[in-house]
Amino acid sequence: MAHQADNSYYIPHGTKWPIIGSLGLITMLSSAAFWVNDSEIAPWTFVAGVLILIFMLFGWFGEVIRESESGMYNAQVDTSFRMGMMWFIFSEVMFFAVFFGALFYARMFAVPWLGGEGTGAFTNELLWQGYEGVWPTAGPDDLGGQFQTIPAFGVPFINTLILLSSGLTVTLAHHALRNNDRTKLVIWLIATVVLGFSFVYLQIEEYKEAYQHLGLTLGSGIYGSTFFMLTGFHGMHVTLGAIMLTVIAIRSMRGHFKSDSHFGFEAVAWYWHFVDVVWLGLFIFVYVY
Repeated sequence: MAHQADNSYYIPHGTKWPIIGSLGLITMLSSAAFWVNDSEIAPWTFVAGVLILIFMLFGWFGEVIRESESGMYNAQVDTSFRMGMMWFIFSEVMFFAVFFGALFYARMFAVPWLGGEGTGAFTNELLWQGYEGVWPTAGPDDLGGQFQTIPAFGVPFINTLILLSSGLTVTLAHHALRNNDRTKLVIWLIATVVLGFSFVYLQIEEYKEAYQHLGLTLGSGIYGSTFFMLTGFHGMHVTLGAIMLTVIAIRSMRGHFKSDSHFGFEAVAWYWHFVDVVWLGLFIFVYVY
């Protein structure tokens, strides 16, 4: 394919991938709805939807990679990619802001009110006499039963060190790429991938400990729901980020990316740094404070 002139903007050709992705998503969502209503076939159709979506992701991203490596994109397209990634990360910031907001509202307002502070005195007296609005709590009547919290300076602290280290290794990989040092690029990327999946493994072990020995579950009232909602969604983002880093590492081994043109790498690095920052907020406000 011919290289794009500097003053021309690449116009995507007709593509089948959006409709395939839409079919995968609607299959997944409709199957999930039937699944919760005890449909026997729904789990299988849900898996089919997931496979369709994975097929779309491989096909669409593969097409973009081939176009990029063949020189079809210019500076204008690069700017579009950057703007798109910035808006995506902004949407992710808002996503987690809502969940942090729910945590802060529960801790600073709802629980104290139920405990009798401020305008909640009447509610406490009438419905939950003797309930103390302290955090952590399962709420009045110990919804979900008694539980213990996970110590902050155990696995969560180790995971904090792991994520901070992974932020450093991906930055070193970026510097190696800019210096056109392929060996260090691949080494630091592999280190980042190992650290990322190590975080996921330790979080799984943490969840097993919470469910099996601490009595802390998703049903443990307001604390359990906010804890697993925040840490669970973050863990999902770390998993996706580690998968993306794996793809970037494989592409780097195959000679992809140039020292002066590598937004595919930068986009994943931006996302990974975002995941790091969110975890710091989680560690402070969920585990420590």
